[in-house]
Amino acid sequence: MRTELCKRLGIEFPIFAFTHCRDVVAAVSNAGGFGVLGAVGFSAEQLEIELKWIDEHVGDRPYGVDLVIPSKYDGQGELDAEKLEAQLRAAIPHGHREFAAKLLADHGVPGLPEGEKARELLGWTAATAWPQIEILLEHPKLKLVANALGTPPADVIQQIRESGRWVGALCGSTQHALRHKQAGVDFIIAQGTEGGGHTGEIGSVVLWPEVIDAVAPTPVLAAGGIGSGRQIAAALALGAQGVWTGSIWLAVREAEAAPAQMESYFTASSRDTVRSRAWTGKPCRMLRNRWTEAWGADDTPDPLGMPLQFMVTADAVSRTHRYANQAQDVAFNPVGQIVGAMNDTRPCREVIQQMAEEYVDAVDRLDQLMPAD
Repeated sequence: MRTELCKRLGIEFPIFAFTHCRDVVAAVSNAGGFGVLGAVGFSAEQLEIELKWIDEHVGDRPYGVDLVIPSKYDGQGELDAEKLEAQLRAAIPHGHREFAAKLLADHGVPGLPEGEKARELLGWTAATAWPQIEILLEHPKLKLVANALGTPPADVIQQIRESGRWVGALCGSTQHALRHKQAGVDFIIAQGTEGGGHTGEIGSVVLWPEVIDAVAPTPVLAAGGIGSGRQIAAALALGAQGVWTGSIWLAVREAEAAPAQMESYFTASSRDTVRSRAWTGKPCRMLRNRWTEAWGADDTPDPLGMPLQFMVTADAVSRTHRYANQAQDVAFNPVGQIVGAMNDTRPCREVIQQMAEEYVDAVDRLDQLMPAD
């Protein structure tokens, strides 16, 4: 399973694990994979704390960070974060906030403790992502930076590459992949619609070879619905240099999740997810619940664009996270269709080992199909 990308990054398995939990990042990297911390929910100050902790727990192994700087968003071009936030708040219809607040009240979700307020403008913009970039460049073990939505700005690509790190971007179509390549990224992540979080509409088995052929020789990581070694074998057979996984790390022992949230994954089938703009403003795959149904109804407000919609829903994200055991009916649970195979809680190392063994078994089965000499 050791691809050229493994050799260049100094890792044992081409298994990249996207997660918002630093414990999972460290555990995956220590198990021979490559942990990637999703930075969108962290302030620059908190990101520094998270990265320092990871540095102290990965030994000499590398890891990465995932940013979110969309190619298009409301307020694009304004690089002063305070001015941007004021401008965006003024653009939010009052009815959207009222509708979100009523949904929470109707489902009995308590408010945040006095004095605590949700951060509405996260790293969904260039203005809020630049402070994160300045922080991550101070951590030498951090070897890779990916942008989750669109081609990274040219100055971001230049600064990251000049630091000796790899920079890449996710795509959901060949058109997006070609834009990434033209911009000069080092690798591309082709994510099929089965994946959790922000996705396009094209299935993985169709998308992966299209992108791999279109951007060659740029390395491509396959993403979207991957949770087994058999799927890794399929991705590598199609020409990928590795796999980018996310949903399966939501249910590992090292993950930070309330019991009710874990149970929602274990009881869900692959048919229980939906692509919705209800939380972030862009199509995002998550567990279907009363929140996604309410925002999708004909007689309710239409979701706003990014980052306006999340400014409306940030309070709900914070409250349903804090009170997860009583708020799953209206909680934000981004997860891919692989959720149907997420049935228990295991350590990251065990997950990596099982995928490696399944990969070997899959390759052996293919070898047995070859005619004997």
